[in-house]
Amino acid sequence: MRADPLIACEHCGAVYRRCRLQPGETALCTRCGTVLWKHSRLTASGWLALATAALIVFAIANIYPVVSMQVQGMSREATLLDAVIITWEQQYPMVAVMTGLAGFAMPLAQILLLSWMLAFLAAGRRPPAFGFLSRLVRLVTPWCMVPVFLLGVLVAVVKLAGMASVAPEPGLWAFGALCILLTLLNRLNSAALWQEAEACGAVPPARVVRAAEGDLGGCHVCGQVQAISRHHAAQACLRCAAVMHYRKPDHLARTWALLIAAAILYLPANIYPVMHIDSLFGSSAHTILGGVVELWQMGSWDIAAIVFVASVMVPLTKLISLAVLAFQVQRRDPAYLRQRTRLYEIVEFIGQWSMLDVFVVILLAALARFPGLTEISAGMGAGAFGMVVILTMLAAMSFDPRRGWDHADAAGAGCIGQSKAASAVLQKGQT
Repeated sequence: MRADPLIACEHCGAVYRRCRLQPGETALCTRCGTVLWKHSRLTASGWLALATAALIVFAIANIYPVVSMQVQGMSREATLLDAVIITWEQQYPMVAVMTGLAGFAMPLAQILLLSWMLAFLAAGRRPPAFGFLSRLVRLVTPWCMVPVFLLGVLVAVVKLAGMASVAPEPGLWAFGALCILLTLLNRLNSAALWQEAEACGAVPPARVVRAAEGDLGGCHVCGQVQAISRHHAAQACLRCAAVMHYRKPDHLARTWALLIAAAILYLPANIYPVMHIDSLFGSSAHTILGGVVELWQMGSWDIAAIVFVASVMVPLTKLISLAVLAFQVQRRDPAYLRQRTRLYEIVEFIGQWSMLDVFVVILLAALARFPGLTEISAGMGAGAFGMVVILTMLAAMSFDPRRGWDHADAAGAGCIGQSKAASAVLQKGQT
């Protein structure tokens, strides 16, 4: 009887048999508590329907304006692309490129890639260039920031409500629906795509590897577990041809370099203004903290708290948390490994939400554009702050939490042998 294929935990490296789950069950790593995979009620056809709906809603969200504004008989409405173009015209190309990629290009790429592959999988066929396209899905998904943009619209509306008449437009409701659809589609990562391909017979099941074959590691793209040499720099995955390493090479050096660069940029991001306002009453510049204080004084303490957490606390928390995690691995400290793994997952999850203020700035620039009356433009701080967000996200992607578990195994403190745990029992919990 054919054995179940293996699956490797991305956060601690433990290897398990990938058994079939029942509805409502989730497979957890017994070593670090990470979710390994979940049971999905949707087939490839169901996922294709979701991706098609997301594509239609995406078109509506970007064709119709999200918000309109009226001041003294003059009106202005803006889409996301309007805000990006206006920011570019105001000579802030870095801010325009960052927001255009995160709010438009990356979500569109994710939806199109999933739709293309799922169309073939729903017909029981392997998509052309399946390995390459699934690698692209893994690459673009973390940079899709539609929920952050939606929250940015809410903050912009609150900021403008005191000076003009602001009304929601169809694009806003479409972005709300798009957030829900993308949240569902985010469960279909690259490894889940390969599992769907197995389920519909488009690709053979993952090769069953024996623990005795050597050090085992899982492909981050397709999930194939295979023997990987600890001494070779890289090798190709047996199934999808993705470049694989036993562990991320030079992960501490790259993590520290990105963290130091982000910490340096964090100072100008908070010192220099993120927004300039020119009106009949004069010109003013606003920093991130200045915007929080302004919202508080307007009586919108709840929105002020959200902006403060997203734009001040989250970047600082990411910098400190990643520095602590890197330091603990560097000194080979085996203590509190499960807690450190949970901290790393939190850092990964909150990474994109710091882009909130940057989206708010470009929306205000697009809406409050009444020459001779009021004009808003991005400031130098917005570009620096966007780079802090990108660098901290790259630092989190560069860090390898499995190294800490390796050190614990070497010291005899690991919970389960890393590469010989092929027969470990899966913990299952209700979703």
